[in-house]
Amino acid sequence: MRCFIGLLVISLLVLNSPVLYAGQLVLVIDDFGYRQHNEEQIIGFSPLITIAVLPHSPNAKRIATMAHEHGNDVIIHLPMAPMNKQPLEKDTLFPSMNESEVKVIVDNAVERVPYAVGVNNHMGSLMTSNLSGMINVMKALSRYSMFFLDSKTIGKTQVKKAALDYNIPVLTRDVFLDDKQTESAISQQFDLAVKLARKNGVAIAIGHPHPQTVNVLRTKLANLPADIELVKLSQLITTVSDSVNHKPKITLKEIIKKCKHRLEEIVNLKLVDE
Repeated sequence: MRCFIGLLVISLLVLNSPVLYAGQLVLVIDDFGYRQHNEEQIIGFSPLITIAVLPHSPNAKRIATMAHEHGNDVIIHLPMAPMNKQPLEKDTLFPSMNESEVKVIVDNAVERVPYAVGVNNHMGSLMTSNLSGMINVMKALSRYSMFFLDSKTIGKTQVKKAALDYNIPVLTRDVFLDDKQTESAISQQFDLAVKLARKNGVAIAIGHPHPQTVNVLRTKLANLPADIELVKLSQLITTVSDSVNHKPKITLKEIIKKCKHRLEEIVNLKLVDE
């Protein structure tokens, strides 16, 4: 009898839940604009993949337009100074730049990457750890309706703090997929992102259009677990109207918790009646 009641309660909860899932997975692929063949394959995998375009890459406008027309989120992969010496993109942002210099670079990047809904940093361990430098970036971005994805290339990032006064939504990367460019390592990182999505409700993974990453994504997306929902990065930016007009989604963990609580109530009630 108790088993039947338990199954009935679980069925009712599932039927009344808008979507049953364990977690949401966001895939952001950086460095778009240089490797046309690989990039077109990634766009073709799913309109739910977010692409990050380097403003001064040779194919920036074309690939951003193609991705937008396919339904993908497009964001600006804004070059920022790293701690260590390495080749830099044109118009890389440095903490030493003044407010007007930063504004010119940001405005130019917005013009070069059409349909962008947000920004993330390309490299940037030096820049994102500098509060005054990032305040200049956020001030320049405040003229546009965009969010900022912190690629988190350094632990002591100042991105969230800098964005506070400008009401710019900030998201943070959870996993890098392809620091090690072997298919086995990338596959392990993808699985880690899925695990984090189940544990925390959402995970943001960043990769690059390497051939190995393309191969792993092709396989993994074709076999994505049924309890994992692939979503656009912009879907994580909630608004007041969204929360008012739509029922919130419920996770599998929350349903199990509700079922357990309800079953305890039923059992306790029966014991009292007896």
